[in-house]
Amino acid sequence: MTSEHDEPVPVGRRTDLGFAKLMPDIDRNGAWLLTLDGTPQSYVDLADPTHLEFEYTRRLGHLADALAPAGRPLDVLHLGGGALTLPRYLAATRPGSRQRVVEVDGPLLELVEEHLPWRGTPGADVSATVGDARAALADVPAGSQDLVVADVFHGSRTPAHLTSVEFVRLAAAALREGGCYAANLADGPPLTFARAQAATVRAVFPYVCLVAEASVLRGRRYGNVLLAGSSAPLPEAELARLFAGDVFPARLVAGDDLAALAGRTAPVTDADATDSPPPPDGAFSVG
Repeated sequence: MTSEHDEPVPVGRRTDLGFAKLMPDIDRNGAWLLTLDGTPQSYVDLADPTHLEFEYTRRLGHLADALAPAGRPLDVLHLGGGALTLPRYLAATRPGSRQRVVEVDGPLLELVEEHLPWRGTPGADVSATVGDARAALADVPAGSQDLVVADVFHGSRTPAHLTSVEFVRLAAAALREGGCYAANLADGPPLTFARAQAATVRAVFPYVCLVAEASVLRGRRYGNVLLAGSSAPLPEAELARLFAGDVFPARLVAGDDLAALAGRTAPVTDADATDSPPPPDGAFSVG
């Protein structure tokens, strides 16, 4: 930690999944970038937690904004911790929200808590535990959550056991009626993984949407893909407006268009699940 008169300096530590590094943003006071083995993982602005730097966090923020009237507290389970960017955002925009974070990398969580503490922040009821995302999800009381966010990357890839229909069913069981499951994933041409994940979420939830940058949807580049599913209709019109008007514009695909995107792709099961594909050049902001 530094005093208010010290210049913040980078800090690093070997963790269970690699070498983590926290680097201050010299252009934004109070903001930090978390990397793991050089791959950007999270960006946190301690002075303004409503500032979301990465495109994938902005889309998750828009989704959370649209799920309930402004300011209403939510019960949220975050699978994957990083630097707790989204939990901090929800604590600021929906004070009183009860949030639990599950992070598999204990030393990483300790590094973040030591240098970018979240405990004691006004309006923040956030607990963080170390554990496997799927194991933790299986123990969540049925019908207890408004939002389950799966944002888990080991390096730049989502582990296979978090991509199956069995995993998504666990998320569905944890949600209240009308609650939302959201998964931050990544894929590139020819979108084989994204199509399979769309089919998987559609096999569990009656209402599903996929969000990605147009160039990703057209198979021109590797990028983030957000999938959201619910037992109740999603606010598609509002979400489409928010995504299209963002500084990182994205397209929302739902209904017949999403069915066409998934095509005849079968849902992924535990028996055939694989890790998500790596980025072609290894440089990518993940989770």
